[in-house]
Amino acid sequence: MSAKVAFLGLGVMGFPMAGHLKAKGYDVTVYNRSPEKAKLWVDKHGGKSAPTPAAAAKDQDFVMMCVGNDNDLLAVALGPDGALAGMAKGTVLVDHTTASADAARKIYAAAKEKGIAFIDAPVSGGQAGAENGKLTVMCGGDAAPFERAKPVMDSYAKMTTLLGGSGAGQLTKMVNQICIAGLVQALSEGIAFAEKAGLDANLVLDVISKGAAQSWQMENRGKTMVERKFNFGFAVDWMRKDLGICLEEAKRNGAKLPITEIVDKYYGDVQKAGGTRFDTSSLITRL
Repeated sequence: MSAKVAFLGLGVMGFPMAGHLKAKGYDVTVYNRSPEKAKLWVDKHGGKSAPTPAAAAKDQDFVMMCVGNDNDLLAVALGPDGALAGMAKGTVLVDHTTASADAARKIYAAAKEKGIAFIDAPVSGGQAGAENGKLTVMCGGDAAPFERAKPVMDSYAKMTTLLGGSGAGQLTKMVNQICIAGLVQALSEGIAFAEKAGLDANLVLDVISKGAAQSWQMENRGKTMVERKFNFGFAVDWMRKDLGICLEEAKRNGAKLPITEIVDKYYGDVQKAGGTRFDTSSLITRL
């Protein structure tokens, strides 16, 4: 690959995603708020690191971001040393953070003023999906830059889809998180019911996972929930951040999210009980 790519943010998702880019032959420069993490990445994968987002973005064809929340994202993209400060006209900025649609539209507008394309592209699939290069990428933005950036994103994705204009990727990720919240609560109640009824919960899961109740959550988290193991990457703190974004957007667009509101409060109970870093399947601990 001749394209030059910067990757900004080397958390549990960004670190392996950037690694897939290097493995595919891209010329990769990384940035992370803590330089030690960037050094660790370079030691493992090669490539280069830079001290600021702007420095990492300089002379790159594509800049990918994966950070924590709206505030982090806006600072990394729009700050004095942010990505747009270092990018040239005609390049493409892609954001994999789960953030608000408002933040996406703000960056889109700022990038457009500079002649830079912006794609909001949150991902689903968790840490395992990032490590295995099997993420689902939900994109919002203009078609031409999406087509240019798609082969780059495909380095760590099993599906990369443009869903509409700026913000459409983030809105689709909200739908994803709304669906997951309800599924995990139902799975928690089902497992707890099976246990109270004296059934072999693992055997029950084996049977019902072959029928209409089957889901990714059941296949990947059901048995670990029975074992009360909750160390699979996507923490309750992050889920509450995401559900907060969903609930705020629902206030604006008039959508009714009664179950999501309840499950968000249930995750609050898990936080209060000390489960802030448990993964999202820890909802069962309430029962």
